[in-house]
Amino acid sequence: MDFLKILRSFEDFVFEAVSWLIFYPLTLWRIMRHPVRTMNYSDAEQSQDGEARYDDAISPPLVLLATLVLTNMVGVALHQQLPASESTLLHTITASPQNLVLFRSLMFSLIPMTAAVSLVRRRGERLSRESVRAPFYAQCYLTAPLAGVISLAGVFLQRAHGAHPVAVTAMVMALAWFLAAQTAWYREKLAISWGAAGYLALRGLLLAGLINITLAIPIALI
Repeated sequence: MDFLKILRSFEDFVFEAVSWLIFYPLTLWRIMRHPVRTMNYSDAEQSQDGEARYDDAISPPLVLLATLVLTNMVGVALHQQLPASESTLLHTITASPQNLVLFRSLMFSLIPMTAAVSLVRRRGERLSRESVRAPFYAQCYLTAPLAGVISLAGVFLQRAHGAHPVAVTAMVMALAWFLAAQTAWYREKLAISWGAAGYLALRGLLLAGLINITLAIPIALI
């Protein structure tokens, strides 16, 4: 009986792993081509049952995590040099690829969480895990391409030992795409003007960046 359970588990693992080869790039393409529509799809999927949820896509947090895993693999393959520091905590984070990916996932996850909290508060809803969950998931879709481009650009900037034109251009375009999609999302969800939506999008991104910097300073020193 135990052997049959192991076989079934292996069968599920193989199917899931192979299906990712199809649904991960398909999901990423849908995000980049129709970001707001894909975010609305995520909202709709939140009301589905557990097994039926995201049946034709990869769930948003997993898309973000997979993107960071892949970009980290590129960094390892290109022999990316991690910053040297006497900080014990920073050394622990960079000691293994798993720790580094987990840390980067948490840092980039601040972007969708900041936007989700902002939306809930602007709607006048009670701030809770359930009220934040749907917008957070939708925002993870939007953040995944941005995190991928920034991570890859960082690798090439380090290898170029300076401002690499292609890497800088890619980062600027990714940020512009993100802010445009974020503005459209705020405008649709809150029924506000383009200017007000753009302000919320820019403020949320800057706030997430400020929180990241605030957290990174003690990590680099401890």
